[in-house]
Amino acid sequence: MDRFYLLAPAMLLLAIFVSAFIIYCVMCLAGRPPVVENLKHNQLLGPFWARFLLWLISPLERLLIGRVSPNAITVVSLLLCGVTGAAVALGHLPGAVWLYVFAGILDVLDGRIARLSGQQTRAGALFDSVSDRWGELFVFTGFAWFLHDSPWLLAVMAALGGSMMVSYTRARAEGLSVELSGGVMQRAERILLVAGGTLLAAWYAADPDNLSIAQSILGVTMVICGVASTATAVSRWLLAYRELERRAQRTTATAPIPAVLSDDTPAEPVAAPTAAIAAPATARVLIAPHVRKVAPLEQH
Repeated sequence: MDRFYLLAPAMLLLAIFVSAFIIYCVMCLAGRPPVVENLKHNQLLGPFWARFLLWLISPLERLLIGRVSPNAITVVSLLLCGVTGAAVALGHLPGAVWLYVFAGILDVLDGRIARLSGQQTRAGALFDSVSDRWGELFVFTGFAWFLHDSPWLLAVMAALGGSMMVSYTRARAEGLSVELSGGVMQRAERILLVAGGTLLAAWYAADPDNLSIAQSILGVTMVICGVASTATAVSRWLLAYRELERRAQRTTATAPIPAVLSDDTPAEPVAAPTAAIAAPATARVLIAPHVRKVAPLEQH
């Protein structure tokens, strides 16, 4: 009975999610899927799941649009991530599930509301991206504290490092004019994975005798997050590197070639000097068009 009361909020959240998914599936099977504006999806969460999640949070979106600024939503999401980390560190896993899911919902809504209300700015995009990184740092710090007495602490460090590198690689590539997207473990997937693993761990953590099982569940969750995030970061790294190499080769191939005179090409006549002392004319040597002289590229 104590376990039921502890897990009641998390179980309610799961029941709402499952009930909404059943309704959504019925609508799709009936040929009347919900209409969602500005639908975006990634590699793992395809259009089916992306439409469902956006349809699920659409009532909150309609409530907030035009009433709350996107930056205010971002701030609330960041604060919720901080409270999530504190809840995990203190062992309150059911509450952490609620907090992290709601923080993830607000993280989706701030960008959508900015687009739908015409409030997209570069400053807002910077604020949102940096806030996301701080939010993940707060959450993973809470898990590190919760697991600091177990070997699973290394898994949390791997998950944190992989998550940061996914975002850094994309940001660095975009700074070099290479657009990156895709990967099996982006922010949305990380939120769903960590929230699901925490919910399962909360079931066992409600009984103090099963605390080690809860720690193992969280540890495995962090391992999956770390491995998948690292794979995503490395994949993006390689894609960006290859694209920059292709661009460099195209630039080198299309660079203008200085005209040079060959031995068998007659030189152009040099005009007579117009001054008492005339500067000698600079000779030009032309070579065959199939010969290219390539300057060495500086390596960084």
